[in-house]
Amino acid sequence: MSESANHPMAELQFREALRDAMTEEMVRDENVFLMGEEVAEYDGAYKVSQGMLDQFGPKRVIDTPIAENGFSGLGIGAAMMGLRPVVEFMTWNFTFVAFDQIVSNAAKIRYMSGGQLKVPIVFRGGNGAAGQLAATHNNSTEAFYTNVPGLKVIAPSNPDDAKGLLKSAIRDDDPVLFMESELMFGLKGEVSDEEDYTLPIGKARIAREGDDVTLVAHSKSYWLAMEAAEELAKQGYEATVIDPRTLRPFDTGAVVDSVKQTNRLVIVDECSPYGGIASEVAFRIQSQCFDYLDAPVARVTAKDTPAPYAKNLIEAWMPTVDEVIAAAKGALYVE
Repeated sequence: MSESANHPMAELQFREALRDAMTEEMVRDENVFLMGEEVAEYDGAYKVSQGMLDQFGPKRVIDTPIAENGFSGLGIGAAMMGLRPVVEFMTWNFTFVAFDQIVSNAAKIRYMSGGQLKVPIVFRGGNGAAGQLAATHNNSTEAFYTNVPGLKVIAPSNPDDAKGLLKSAIRDDDPVLFMESELMFGLKGEVSDEEDYTLPIGKARIAREGDDVTLVAHSKSYWLAMEAAEELAKQGYEATVIDPRTLRPFDTGAVVDSVKQTNRLVIVDECSPYGGIASEVAFRIQSQCFDYLDAPVARVTAKDTPAPYAKNLIEAWMPTVDEVIAAAKGALYVE
C-alpha cells in the first residue's frame, strides 16, 4: 500500500508527477535549477519540463549543448559550490559519454575530500528498452551505476513514487541517479495531494501480498510482475510483489522478511543477467535466509546479448509475463 493512501489523490501522468516534484522544489529552494538538452525551449524531450522555462526563466531552466560530459561536470561543480542542480539526460544511454564525471567525480568527491565537499546533484532521464531503438539506445543502465559506491540509484514504477522520491532526491546531499522508464512517461496514476509530499529513499513498497512466492521487480518490470501475479492467482498461487523503488541503497530486509514467509523468490530485472540487479539480490537472499528457501532463487532478465532491432527479436529479448509465470511455477515445483 502506498504511503499516500490516507491522503487525497490526483491522477497524473508519470511526466507530470516528475514536473510537479521539480517545480515544488524550485519554488521551495532558489538553489535548485534544471539543465539539460532541450529542457527549456522545447519543454524537454519527453515534455517533463513543459512550462518550467516560463515559470522560472532561463537562469534556472537551462538548455545545454549536446555535450553530456561537459554539462555533467558543470553540474557537479555547481553542486560543490552550494547549488542543487537537476541534470536531465535525454536518455541514460547518453550518460556513457558522461560516465567519468558521474563515477569518478560525483560519486567520490565527498569521500576523497574527507567530507569537506558534498555533491547534492540529481541526474535524471529516460532509461531502459523502449522498442525498436537498437543496441545503442536500449540499455537498462542501473546495474552499471549501482556498482559505484557513493551513488544513490532510484528507479520508480509509478507517478506517486516518482514525485515523492524525486523531491527527496533533490534534497539529498549525495548524488542521486533517478532512472525513469522511457515507456512510462505517459503512464497515469494517483499521486498524493499531501502538502510537501516526500518518500524515503531506500524503503521498498509491498504492492501485493501472498503466501506462495515472492516477486521482486522495479521500474517497468514491476508491471510484468503484477500481471504475472494476477495470472498466478487465477491458477491458485498467491504471490507477494515487492517494488524496491531504490536500488542503492536496497531494502534487503523487506525481501528477506517476505522470503521467510513464502520460501521462494523470483527477481524480474530488465538488465542483462551477467552482474545485474537480479544477481545482487539473489546473492543477498541466499546469504541472509538460505535456510528458509525451498527452491533456488530464480531470475527473469533481458537476454545476454546487445538489444536487437527487429520487432520480433526485441520482443523475444525482453523479459515477459510468461517467463515470470514460468519462473514462479518452477520455484513452486508445479507445471
